[in-house]
Amino acid sequence: MTTAQQTVADLDDRALVDGFLAGDETCLETVHRRWGPLVYALAWRSLGDPREAEDVSQLVFLAAWRGRAGYVPERGTLPGWLTGIARRKIADALAARTRRSELVAAAGAQLILRHDEPVAPEAAIDRVLLADEMSQLPAPQRRVLNLAFYDDLTQTQIAEVTGWPLGTVKSHARRGLRRLACRLQDADAVECAA
Repeated sequence: MTTAQQTVADLDDRALVDGFLAGDETCLETVHRRWGPLVYALAWRSLGDPREAEDVSQLVFLAAWRGRAGYVPERGTLPGWLTGIARRKIADALAARTRRSELVAAAGAQLILRHDEPVAPEAAIDRVLLADEMSQLPAPQRRVLNLAFYDDLTQTQIAEVTGWPLGTVKSHARRGLRRLACRLQDADAVECAA
């Protein structure tokens, strides 16, 4: 640990909060070191999944850093404020988990209803084609679509995770979907524009 890092690590809470609010990244590092375990423990206890708890913890500190201007020390302590952010992020994660569970249940119900129907090998081929076409997309478009479909994130959540403006996320999603549609359907059926 360098002397500057030791000095920041030895700061009292008030000086640390002042540095954090001023945008000092070494203070952010210290805030994360001091209260990261608290945030992680809350997330892990609520979610029961260490990887998901780690993701939520990262989202909490990212939101805290970006929204630090909204923290008013007179209203409460920094760990209390971080705990409030953590509770909201945990609720978001649980809601996303519920949406995924409902989708899986709905898909399972459809499979049960169609159990007598023969399994179409075309469905497997479609999945392989889609995965191949997704790999051909530019990285930002592929990332946005993966976060939307596989991680079940809203465009607002994707903007938080990536750090991109919401309009940029929406543009990447729209362009990526259009490009996929063009490549998967006849060019005559869909107006293809990049």
